[in-house]
Amino acid sequence: MFTGIITAVGNIKSAEPKGDGMKLLIETPAGYLDDVTLGDSIAIQGACMTATQFTSNTFELDISRESLNKTVGLDQVGPVNLEKALRLNDRLGGHLVSGHVDGVGKVAHFAAVAKDAYGSWLLRIEAPKDLAPFLAYKGSIVVNGVSLTVNQTLDATEACMVDINIIPHTLQNTTLGNLQQSDQVNLEVDLIARYVARMLSKP
Repeated sequence: MFTGIITAVGNIKSAEPKGDGMKLLIETPAGYLDDVTLGDSIAIQGACMTATQFTSNTFELDISRESLNKTVGLDQVGPVNLEKALRLNDRLGGHLVSGHVDGVGKVAHFAAVAKDAYGSWLLRIEAPKDLAPFLAYKGSIVVNGVSLTVNQTLDATEACMVDINIIPHTLQNTTLGNLQQSDQVNLEVDLIARYVARMLSKP
């Protein structure tokens, strides 16, 4: 379980084929892995993975073809958002996040709201239509592992448009600041919304 509060930005140093999937080597900031042991869960771009080997500032993981097919950004080198698994005595700064990607969205618009360094940015995502029932005004959504608040939704024929405001701190401390129009992103809907929808769908 995670919270969607990114604890570090790492870097995929290599992504090599392994079986039907891949083996990733991820570099982290100094000291980040001091409390990590083999088998611990770490969310990478919002996807929960298992550390299989590590050194003082790198760790390896195996990612299956199924996970690669359901996510983006985990099959190539580059920066990634990292979050270690939640402990029972940790603060829940974001919201309850499972680390299971529900779908891949596309950046439809990403620009500063105000023309200064202190203003927020508007991120508009084209989410898969089947996620629309779980997305609501002032509800929660995870984008590439980051817990964010939905400011507006608009149901279209083929998708659900989701507007999110992002503050400069989030842009500076996650990989979201690197997003460009048409980029794909990993999405996870609110865990509670999933259970509510399931209960309401039962006869």
